[in-house]
Amino acid sequence: MVLRKWIHLLALVSLLSAGNLILLIFVSVCGTAPHSSRIVGGEDAPPGYWPWQVSVQIFGKHFCGGSLINKEWVMSAAHCFFRSSPSGWTVSLGLQSLQGANPNKVSRNVAKIILHPNYDSMTNNNDIALLRLSSPVRFTDYIRPVCLAASGSVFNNGTDSWVTGWGAVKEGVALPFPQTLQEVEVPVVGNRQCNCLNGVGTVTDNMICAGVLAGGKDSCQGDSGGPMVSKQGSVWVQSGIVSFGFGCAQPNLPGVYSRVSRYQFWIKSRIRSNRPGFVRFISSGLDPDSSYTCPGPLTRPSSKSQVPVFQFQ
Repeated sequence: MVLRKWIHLLALVSLLSAGNLILLIFVSVCGTAPHSSRIVGGEDAPPGYWPWQVSVQIFGKHFCGGSLINKEWVMSAAHCFFRSSPSGWTVSLGLQSLQGANPNKVSRNVAKIILHPNYDSMTNNNDIALLRLSSPVRFTDYIRPVCLAASGSVFNNGTDSWVTGWGAVKEGVALPFPQTLQEVEVPVVGNRQCNCLNGVGTVTDNMICAGVLAGGKDSCQGDSGGPMVSKQGSVWVQSGIVSFGFGCAQPNLPGVYSRVSRYQFWIKSRIRSNRPGFVRFISSGLDPDSSYTCPGPLTRPSSKSQVPVFQFQ
């Protein structure tokens, strides 16, 4: 599965306010997937395995992914939106496929789009957006919020992660009918190593990387804005938001994601009630990336191949 950015723009142009008890109750809800016992691989995601996954649509067409973070807010990538007007945007939840029957589907109009004020479309820094739904949704086994990585979370090199979405199966190849939600298992690639591979300075502290260095597993066009999650105990925690990459699933070019834990304060400043559940994720042991050094001269991939991960479906 593969995902990236300018393709989307081209397509677009043709709970603390009520006390700690409420926060604890919400955390007990977020990050739980009643139908999920996922340990290894697979491509088609079974119904209910990733109940926070949403389809962000423009005029009824899938454009980006996103994640449900409470009853009326969705988190996605800023690069999916060329302006903050919600006109024409909708969110579909509980989807198994983009086409065909979806008995658990619920749709909402987008009432408000909040782009991070420091989002930089040239560097992809601060690539995060919040969408307020027109009305709250009811949680079911197929529609549930994900927990968010809290400030100070640590995701060591090699941390097992999952990325989901309806993006292209490889560069330029759309997901075939009925366009069933895809899942891919990828390890975190530490920022030092990722910077060496993608070009020093490309990856900031606001980003996190993941991918199989041999290639073949990644996010791609259509996956932008979707979640990357890791499991801590029985809870799924979102570590990243699909942002950009150099091509899709290319060897030694891991995908780059917005690092969710860097935005806890900003998210809380924008969502004043029924706040999302934040969980501090801690990897055990020493991070091999802490002592990583670049092995020799670097060849930075062509900027033309740096692509956000969205597209019409």
